[in-house]
Amino acid sequence: MSESPSRTRISERAENERVSEETAEDVCPECDGNLINDAEHGETVCKECGLVVEEDEIDPGPEWRAFDAGERDQKSRVGAPTTNMMHDKGLSTNIGWQNKDGYGNALSSRQREKMQRLRTWNERFRTRDSKERNLKQALGEIDRMASALGLPENVRETASVIYRRALEEDLLPGRSIEGVATASLYAAARQVGNPRSLDELDAVSRVDRMELTRTYRYIVRELELEVQPADPKSYVPRFTSELNLTEEVERRARELLDHARSEGMISGKSPVGLAAAAIYAASLLTNQKVTQSQVGDVADVSEVTIRNRYHELLDADTGVPA
Repeated sequence: MSESPSRTRISERAENERVSEETAEDVCPECDGNLINDAEHGETVCKECGLVVEEDEIDPGPEWRAFDAGERDQKSRVGAPTTNMMHDKGLSTNIGWQNKDGYGNALSSRQREKMQRLRTWNERFRTRDSKERNLKQALGEIDRMASALGLPENVRETASVIYRRALEEDLLPGRSIEGVATASLYAAARQVGNPRSLDELDAVSRVDRMELTRTYRYIVRELELEVQPADPKSYVPRFTSELNLTEEVERRARELLDHARSEGMISGKSPVGLAAAAIYAASLLTNQKVTQSQVGDVADVSEVTIRNRYHELLDADTGVPA
């Protein structure tokens, strides 16, 4: 059934009026210039001639102010932000473990049994298939190791994203969940610039070192991750803090490593051993003596390694054999 001509004209006229109204809202009525919103003064102003088209506008935003992302998430009243560190990104409901009602009163024994059954079924519904159970176990393993190593949240988020990519690319068959999770955390720490040594990962991981290194190389190759060689200077702040050394030692150790890099001595050597030797040398140069054994315990390297790297750093810094 065809539409009547009069109805067609009415609809065309209404559409033209709507388009003209939308255009008029974005164009200055005086000079046809572009309009901009001045949120600070609550005004809509012409960018060309400065005409105030609207004033005293209503601000639909929140009444609070935030100066960074963390403060914005803390003040927001719409629930926790999504995160890659949870298998469902934090979007599902979680039933708390406290056996109390909304008023803080203890539940009866019958209600406690009911809540326990609800928790069990809720946990089952949150992981509907084997892929989600795999992801949940791996992300829990990443969080456990990151907590043991004192790694910040951005490293955990990056490791979770790397593991999710490995799962999507079907890289897990033939490899353990713990191995891929550990390799993801090791790669994420290096990518973010807060690296940990293989010895430190080996101490908290549930897989042996050979499996860790083999899985790490495989993940980096298949996902084409851009992982730069670890910078020895990235270990210096953590080691000096654990040894209770001053900022002067840290600064002097960084200078020794910079000079060694300019002399081409960094390549092919363990960054952890270089950082430990630089701290030991810097502590002697600043009269804040610390033993090789103490530095070795913190950095988890041998005293022989510290002595060898120590002599090489001083040779590069002074040009005279130490």
